[in-house]
Amino acid sequence: MRKLTFAMSLSLDGYVAAPGDDLGWSAPSDELFQFWSDRVGATGTALYGRRLWEAMSSHWPTADQQPGVTPAHAEFARRWRDMPKVVFSSTTRPVDWNTRLVTGDAVTEITRLKAEEGRAMDIGGATLAAAAMRAGLIDEYVLVTHPALVGGGKPFFTALDNWVNLALRETRTFPGGVLLTRYETRR
Repeated sequence: MRKLTFAMSLSLDGYVAAPGDDLGWSAPSDELFQFWSDRVGATGTALYGRRLWEAMSSHWPTADQQPGVTPAHAEFARRWRDMPKVVFSSTTRPVDWNTRLVTGDAVTEITRLKAEEGRAMDIGGATLAAAAMRAGLIDEYVLVTHPALVGGGKPFFTALDNWVNLALRETRTFPGGVLLTRYETRR
């Protein structure tokens, strides 16, 4: 069975995006950017909701071809293009860059993907992750907490019907007071 991890940056008050989808508070340091790049390089399959897919696919497919691109950004772009991706959306068409589109039930497809043999999967996009969270499909949570209070927006966590007990597995500090905490789901 494949492991499913929900990993995203969030504000101290728990939001992945401020009102208006503003992400200005979450600009990564070089060290944090390398962390995200290494995650992409190690991920077997990335699962994206529509909005996160649109944000990622609007920049990363050609980011390594832009003037003045840094080696780290070029590496991330190559890793991102090469990584298998699944986009869950009933409105997005077409997809490219080693990606396939799922228009049906996300929980059913994520359950099927988890049952396959293979490398770990990451899920991104708070709405998609919320469906997987409520279905009990997430095995690990990686919270990269930025020292900012944004006061509202898109929350990292959704309302749940049942408790999810977690075990702390890692903490790490990045420049600028950014804190990574990694938890595994206790089953």
